[in-house]
Amino acid sequence: MPTPADVANRLAANIEGVIVGKPEAVRLAVTGLLADGHLLVEDVPGVAKTMLARCVALSIGATFRRIQCTPDLLPTDITGLSIFNQKTSQFEFNPGPVIANIVLADEINRAPPRTQSALLEAMAERQVTVDGVTRKLAAPFCVMATQNPIEYEGTFPLPEAQLDRFLLRMTIGYPSPESESEMLLRLQLSHPVEQIQQVLTTEELLDAQKRVRQIFVHQKVRDYIVRLVQATRAHPDIALGASPRGSLALLRAAQAQAAADGLSFILPDHAKAMVEPALAHRLILTPEARLAGRRAATALNQITARIEAPVGEAFAAT
Repeated sequence: MPTPADVANRLAANIEGVIVGKPEAVRLAVTGLLADGHLLVEDVPGVAKTMLARCVALSIGATFRRIQCTPDLLPTDITGLSIFNQKTSQFEFNPGPVIANIVLADEINRAPPRTQSALLEAMAERQVTVDGVTRKLAAPFCVMATQNPIEYEGTFPLPEAQLDRFLLRMTIGYPSPESESEMLLRLQLSHPVEQIQQVLTTEELLDAQKRVRQIFVHQKVRDYIVRLVQATRAHPDIALGASPRGSLALLRAAQAQAAADGLSFILPDHAKAMVEPALAHRLILTPEARLAGRRAATALNQITARIEAPVGEAFAAT
């Protein structure tokens, strides 16, 4: 089996053949996948959010389903439903799109809250319950949800309980002029995603995810993660800080980053680099901070600058 670093490098190189000029965004998506978490991609339309999810699925040979969220979407449109078969005189379960390895919930904030909640059980418990019957979801399982942070008309903001289920929140951003020119050249005759190759199997990904959880975490680094998260609960601009689930998300993301770097242990810099993508979407700012135009990322930058990282330690397992 390839090492987690090999898995990360193969995935990143393959995806970057389609997503041009965005190595940081690709690396963050790969980190979330290695950490066995769900991803929330917030950005304006047309920056390859959907394409990123398709590339991930194609790269590992996984089943891929897309849910186009609309205000009239029903929970059963996601989970599936049982239909009576007159020939057999029995109800037969027709699985919904959530029963797949990689699920893209496109424009998730356009779905009503009742429908959004249909994803909660799948994301948290890796199972769906329809008509009283619980069905386990096959591994790997990753929900990649997208939403437009600019347009709010006709949308339903995600509740905090659902935001908390996303391991990481990320953006892609506009490409540089050089990258955009390269993109136009590649798209002139056909779309690069049509030529993308599978570079891993789902078994290799599952093995890498298992080994990521075995990455050693020194007591000093663990305490550093706890101090960072607890500082969000005392910051004057934050009304609601990160929960213990946020601590675990930061730990898992840092483990995945360390594994992708080929290390068997976490460095404090791994945790520090994951603070914003792992915690920003879990925070609720005070009304005063929102009125002043301050952002959660600003408060997190202040926290990471104030909380001293451990130095001079042997962070590897002894």
